Amino acid sequence: MRKELKALAGQRMRFRGQVERFGKKTAYRGPDKDTLLLTNINRADSDAVVADHLWLTAGKQLKDLKLQVGDVIEFDARVDKYVKGYFGWRDDVYKPTEVDYRLTYPTKFKRV
Repeated sequence: MRKELKALAGQRMRFRGQVERFGKKTAYRGPDKDTLLLTNINRADSDAVVADHLWLTAGKQLKDLKLQVGDVIEFDARVDKYVKGYFGWRDDVYKPTEVDYRLTYPTKFKRV
């Protein structure tokens, strides 16, 4: 669990992170969606790391920045909780569900 993000749950604020790599995730319908991995995520007003890594879906705003690995970006986002783990019926898979925290509704992206 991301304990630093838990303390900020429900708040919208400015964050900063470094682009580590790019990827894709499958969509329910249509083409795959582009993603990017951010590392060393911290609040823009302090250097305290709130998460070691986060994946973001690369929408139009992020694609327009033409980011490369190593770039640092700032953005506004809301801290929200979600449930992760295995929700299936198989007994041989042991991955209990737990609450974790993520950044949702990112906007106002800017390269630093």
